[in-house]
Amino acid sequence: MHLLRAITEDQKRRFEEEGFIIIKGLFATEQLDEIERTFEEISHQTIPGYFMPDLTAAGADPLRRYPRVMHPHRFNETAKSYMLHKPVLDVLRDLYGEEPLAAQSMFYYKPPGSRGQALHQDNFYLKVEPGNCIAAWTAVDPADEQNGGLLVVPKTNRFDIVCPDKADENESFTTHYVKPPRDHTVVPAVMDKGDVLFFNGNLIHGSYRNKTKDRFRRAFICHYANASAASISSYYRPLFRADGTEVMLEANPDGGPCGVDGGSAYPH
Repeated sequence: MHLLRAITEDQKRRFEEEGFIIIKGLFATEQLDEIERTFEEISHQTIPGYFMPDLTAAGADPLRRYPRVMHPHRFNETAKSYMLHKPVLDVLRDLYGEEPLAAQSMFYYKPPGSRGQALHQDNFYLKVEPGNCIAAWTAVDPADEQNGGLLVVPKTNRFDIVCPDKADENESFTTHYVKPPRDHTVVPAVMDKGDVLFFNGNLIHGSYRNKTKDRFRRAFICHYANASAASISSYYRPLFRADGTEVMLEANPDGGPCGVDGGSAYPH
């Protein structure tokens, strides 16, 4: 039997009931500093297919200059090492009750004034079957309601994946929107620097605009699958074990609840 060791039984129960938990202390100060330095260097580069900023951009949309970095583990060893960060994997192992497989990494700069992301569900994109994806969302800056911290809808992890509606493009840089159930409340996940938010792939979540004038809301975000999963959307292959070796699950061709393509392969 798997014995809990990174989190308590109460924390695991809250994750299963609410769909998310925030864990402190998984990154040392020097490790957070290394993540900051790594992505500051990346922010001045163009990396085709992964990070395509307009380095001369000025104007109404700060995300032209600072778009998100997709799959940095595929071109940067530091990013890969933190996608496989042992304290994070230990929590995931306890949440899954089995070994986690790393499927994706991302980095968000979210500069002042940038749009947020409409409410959505991650496993609509990853399509992990059987099982589910879990996100590990690490706050590189403090995250709150003013600078566009994450919003979660507790207990929606119990709901099925649904076909999303169209988002308000004035407020969201992504196009999908999942309306929360009428009797569920959207709440902010207020986080200190270095906190890690773990959440279930069915949990409805998103963020509002960064309303500050001088605060970024940087975050290092990774998605994981359970080792017993058989398939995943092809965009997330290969996956990685804790020791860095590759795992190639079957490509999940399922169009999902929309009955067609299922939309973008990027979880937001």
